[in-house]
Amino acid sequence: MADTKYILRYLPLFYEDLEEKILYITLKLNNPQVADDLLYAVETAILERLPPAEAFEPYHSAKEREYLYYRIYVKNFVIYYVVVDDEGDGKIMEVRRFLYNKQNHEKRI
Repeated sequence: MADTKYILRYLPLFYEDLEEKILYITLKLNNPQVADDLLYAVETAILERLPPAEAFEPYHSAKEREYLYYRIYVKNFVIYYVVVDDEGDGKIMEVRRFLYNKQNHEKRI
């Protein structure tokens, strides 16, 4: 695992989740600076997690899943990702969801 190189990939659903939260903070809460800070924190957290993507405890779900889910906590939000074996030499860290920590996550991932 230490020498594994991960390719980063985002699902469109992650971008939809992120955009929804950023727009809410910017427009409804009228706080674009907080939205920018959150966006920077999300990007930083994902890039920091990329090299050791599988070195963390997987998310234990009651639902049977094809891939193990992992979590990254950023402020009041949770980023969910999986690691998928690539057809080639490496693995893909696929970022799937960005949810507010009070949302029902089991229904959304």
